[in-house]
Amino acid sequence: METIIVDRPVGAVAPAIGGGYVLAAGTGFLYVDDDGTVQELAQPAAGRTDVRMNDGACDPQGRFWAGTMAYDEAPGAGVLYRLDLDGTCTTVLTGLTISNGIGWSPDGATMYLADSGTGQVEAFAFDGATGDLSQRRTLVRIQQPGAVPDGLTVDQQGAIWVALWGGGAVERYGADGLLLARVRLPVDRPTSCAFGGAELATLFVTTARAGLDEAALDRQPHAGHLFRFDRLGVTGMPCAPYRGRIESAATHG
Repeated sequence: METIIVDRPVGAVAPAIGGGYVLAAGTGFLYVDDDGTVQELAQPAAGRTDVRMNDGACDPQGRFWAGTMAYDEAPGAGVLYRLDLDGTCTTVLTGLTISNGIGWSPDGATMYLADSGTGQVEAFAFDGATGDLSQRRTLVRIQQPGAVPDGLTVDQQGAIWVALWGGGAVERYGADGLLLARVRLPVDRPTSCAFGGAELATLFVTTARAGLDEAALDRQPHAGHLFRFDRLGVTGMPCAPYRGRIESAATHG
């Protein structure tokens, strides 16, 4: 195991097709090669100290998508960006609050986006050739008090798995937005989920302990741990890599 340290908070990481990783970190995008050298890519929120990059993922064509949130979680301060294959950055959506989990249907025709600030998972018609979004609609509205959608993933059957921050569970929704299943956790704050392991049949769930007081930590000593769930009867989709061009540039630690 190797640890690579960068000089700003990291929201999301995706593998790059030629090796290394692209990161949504700080106010934009970074590339880290296999030797740990860090290179700055597009910085769409450069100079701002009130926002940071949050969750992200690559679409089936290999573009890297990631959104922002304000440190004070101000409504409407979040923006969704797309790092295109030529290395340019495109603003796709504004007016988000806490841009979070992103995923695509198995056929690549629908994109899903969670906004923790509004408590909603939204769906969009997705044009793979251009990366354009249309036909925005609310797919899921979390009704559980204190729970909001965080990270998400999509399985081979096209169902969406959503980690519920404050809800102590990961919920599985059909492409029509109907709740299909719920996986309970012994902690309050699941943060994201992904399938991995043999045949992508294991669901891995990250959790947080940030903001929990001593009494809460006494009740849930495993807060902040990584959990795995086997024998769920479904499999996930492979992680899509970033397929864009990485230009040589000055590096930094």
